[in-house]
Amino acid sequence: MNEDIKSTLSIIPHQPGCYQFYDEEGKVIYIGKAKNLKKRVSSYFNKEHDSPKTRILVRKIAKIKYIVVKTEEDTFLLENNLIKQYQPRYNVLLKDDKTYPSIVVKKEYFPRVMQTRNIQRDGSRYFGPYTSVMSVKALLETIRKVYKLRTCTLNLTPENIKAGKFKVCLQYHIERCKGPCEGLQSLEDYNKNIDEILEILKGNVGIISKKIYEEMTLSAENLQFEEAQELKEKYLMIENFRERSTVVSNFGYNIDVFFCSDDKQAAYINYLHVVNGAIIQAYTFEYRKKMDETKEELLAMGIVEMRQRYKSESKEIIVPFIPDIKLTNVEFTIPQRGDKRKLLALSEQNVKQYRVDKLKRAEILNPEQRSTRLLKTVQKDLHLKELPIHIECFDNSNIQGTNPVAACVVFKKGKPVKKEYRHFTIKSVVGANDYASMQEVIQRRYSRVVNEGGNLPQLIVVDGGKGQLSAAVEKLRKMNLYGKIAIIGIAERLEEIYFPNDSIPLYLDKNSETLKLIQYLRDEAHRFGLAFHRKKRSKAQVGSELDKIKGIGPKSKRDLLNHFKSIKRIREAKESEIVEVLGKNRGKIVYNWFNKKK
Repeated sequence: MNEDIKSTLSIIPHQPGCYQFYDEEGKVIYIGKAKNLKKRVSSYFNKEHDSPKTRILVRKIAKIKYIVVKTEEDTFLLENNLIKQYQPRYNVLLKDDKTYPSIVVKKEYFPRVMQTRNIQRDGSRYFGPYTSVMSVKALLETIRKVYKLRTCTLNLTPENIKAGKFKVCLQYHIERCKGPCEGLQSLEDYNKNIDEILEILKGNVGIISKKIYEEMTLSAENLQFEEAQELKEKYLMIENFRERSTVVSNFGYNIDVFFCSDDKQAAYINYLHVVNGAIIQAYTFEYRKKMDETKEELLAMGIVEMRQRYKSESKEIIVPFIPDIKLTNVEFTIPQRGDKRKLLALSEQNVKQYRVDKLKRAEILNPEQRSTRLLKTVQKDLHLKELPIHIECFDNSNIQGTNPVAACVVFKKGKPVKKEYRHFTIKSVVGANDYASMQEVIQRRYSRVVNEGGNLPQLIVVDGGKGQLSAAVEKLRKMNLYGKIAIIGIAERLEEIYFPNDSIPLYLDKNSETLKLIQYLRDEAHRFGLAFHRKKRSKAQVGSELDKIKGIGPKSKRDLLNHFKSIKRIREAKESEIVEVLGKNRGKIVYNWFNKKK
């Protein structure tokens, strides 16, 4: 692996998408899809391959690029498009565009709804393509069963029906069709069903789903159970239907899609080239700012460069805002909804991924950069005066008031420093009193730090809500440390953050880096304290019996427990068995001790 491949593998995301392998000449030699890009692409380089062709392919890879998409289904369609565009040497040749089926609602009286692979400009409505033939067939079967649409090819014009040219077929007799051919179902009633089906295929299922649910509930209340069951089937079918792909559209767009975002240093631009409704090229790049260029100017530069590079002549360009440029016979569109808005959202997703990947690369080269950025985020989110380079977290641990202990974990620069972790056995508190225990631990921890001239933390995190926090704050005040050290509490139930003298908690986003760091601190303190508590409890339970026997030292106790595993087995053992472990004199002492107790 060269350095470029190593760098890409370190930052590639765990997301669905397509990857492209390039050789040293910059030619695409392989295109693949993955529901998890990182796992799939890494697998080429972290194991030995049985296939000679795969080994040759891996040796020729000089560069890796990838495109992220929203769903696993989209990876199939995007791979299809890219292979047809680049025709890589190591890919199996794909079939033509008829590989994936679509659903068509025919433009005719009493429209038919059916599967097709042949897209025609006949005024019919096409939806898809869909990656699973089975799911399309299942969907159509459910639609026909619930809505009872016709499947015949008769020319059902009003004149032909009125003239009585047709007779109902078997589908009518088995209740799979309502007989529009004999006028037994009106065109208005039939089209009402078609309108619902169109909305379902478009993905606008909310209103219809709610309406059908209300009708189903009403039918059940009126004891119309057959009707209710029919409506239930319709409701479940609508709820389970998945919206169609963003990567390929049957509307035949020839457009360019650009998304741009910027910061103080650079503008980041993604370009999607769409031909006949299919994405065939995707590229993300950045412009470094030299002066005070606006993002409108930088987007204009990107549009000109990409259209020249890929020789695009599209008459429509989708953008998030109007760039500072005018092109002859080209229209700029800022879509608000529909397929074009989804394409713009996909372009935005790739810009965001590019920026995340760039940040990861920089942090790999300079680990200090990541910790500084993380701590600045914590400082901002928690409104701290100082950068929290040194953080300490406290947790109390007791079970039914027995063996109360506490733990203090220490993080520096966002990472645990385990050699500075400390355990505390609670001495001045009787029973389960978390508030008093917290005060004792705070007193012992920081009085020692002050007396020894140690460094105080910039932030203290208390595992608990307002009660534990108030107890800790009260002790810090008495020690004249309140105000010198920031302190917060985290409550486990809703992960809310409490500040001193503020009854309203802070709720951080569950994906927030600040919350994740605080949770890490809390969980580490809990783990460390629980391990110490378990050790003390075990020692108290196991050691108490043997500690009472005079003449039996630590080594003898250890040998007994290693051999018999429990006090119960020692008590039940024969004298000869104990003598075998400890020798005649000590063995007899132990045997007599337990038998006297019996």
